[in-house]
Amino acid sequence: MVTLRPRRIRVVCWASAVALIVTFSLIGASLQGPTGDGYGTFQRGDGFAMVGLGVLGALAILLFTRPRVQADAWGVRVRNIVGSYELPWEVIRGVRFDRGAPWASLELHDDDLMPMVALQAADKESAVEGVRALRRLHQTHASAPSRS
Repeated sequence: MVTLRPRRIRVVCWASAVALIVTFSLIGASLQGPTGDGYGTFQRGDGFAMVGLGVLGALAILLFTRPRVQADAWGVRVRNIVGSYELPWEVIRGVRFDRGAPWASLELHDDDLMPMVALQAADKESAVEGVRALRRLHQTHASAPSRS
């Protein structure tokens, strides 16, 4: 079984999520006193709301750490930022990683391309090794009879 995840984007996302929570927490803690020339004043709930917004923003950023590709003798399971799919080797024509493409994709026999966001060009050599591993599994199992 081969399991692949992006590397660089995970580090960037976790660092960004922590920075966002810290920033919004500091902003929330500094909300005190009048709101300006008017009659309004900041309340304790306003500070908590800012922290909550920081947490929601951090969770949104962490969605980009979700992509994963798992492959075994049965086929490939791909989980992208939004959505996932499972494909048996019999429907896959090949594994593509075109020059200039942001990520690899699976080429299907019906000429569809299914993106694999977990294999990103930003990861350079680890992404290339992941594509090679998928291609080896594909060569091994694509022509084998299915276990139906």
